[in-house]
Amino acid sequence: MRIDTPTEDDIPDLARVHVQAWQTGYAGLLDEDFLRQLSVDERAAIWRLILAAQESTTWVMRDDAGQVQAFLSHGPCRDKDAPPDRGEIWALYVHPTVWGRGVGRALMDCALEALQAQGCRSVSLWALQGNQRGIRFYEAAGFAEVPGSVQTFELGSQPVQEVAYLRFLDRD
Repeated sequence: MRIDTPTEDDIPDLARVHVQAWQTGYAGLLDEDFLRQLSVDERAAIWRLILAAQESTTWVMRDDAGQVQAFLSHGPCRDKDAPPDRGEIWALYVHPTVWGRGVGRALMDCALEALQAQGCRSVSLWALQGNQRGIRFYEAAGFAEVPGSVQTFELGSQPVQEVAYLRFLDRD
């Protein structure tokens, strides 16, 4: 497996990984009909916009055949009142067939190194409340829950809650 940046040719794979990771990872947390109706084609259209906007940096993990199996996007922290030297992990999704193989950790390490090189002193992310697998991963990567950070929004016609996590970066 290797890490690099995606090209337009990778958009179908990005969309596939995104949809399948949601459908598996959020089963039991989000409405089943909502998850079943997720569309790779619609997600691909969103990925075209994301890559064209260049507001975030996206890293992909490719298998030996060059197919994208995971991705991570990061950029400046989008939270109101965040310090200017805080980055944010905007998204991290790994195809379920490669869960537990260190793919997410390798992508996280890559992103944290890039954010630190950009001058970030801390990194935040938002996790769906109840996503125990994801939360265990983030905590193992050095993130800690921000007390009182729970926020509610609507997804698939149902209210869901997410909670912020924060990690400070070591400075040499």
